[in-house]
Amino acid sequence: MIRLARVGARKQPHYRIVVIEKDRARNGRSIEVVGTYNPRTNPATVDLKHERIAYWRKVGAQFSPTVEKLVTKNPAPVAEAVTA
Repeated sequence: MIRLARVGARKQPHYRIVVIEKDRARNGRSIEVVGTYNPRTNPATVDLKHERIAYWRKVGAQFSPTVEKLVTKNPAPVAEAVTA
């Protein structure tokens, strides 16, 4: 599953977007960190590793509802074709 793991100080949330087994604890041992989310900035900062997310989705990982919203709002940048 791809979901959020909370890090940061009390009342100052900062999240890692992690690939983790579904039955593990929220901040348990994750398989891989595939991004970060900081809701305290204006606007909120989202940094994603789109190629790794695509890989894990292809292997069968599911998004949590919150991560699904973050990924759809921040799509992968389209590589521009270079014509010579």
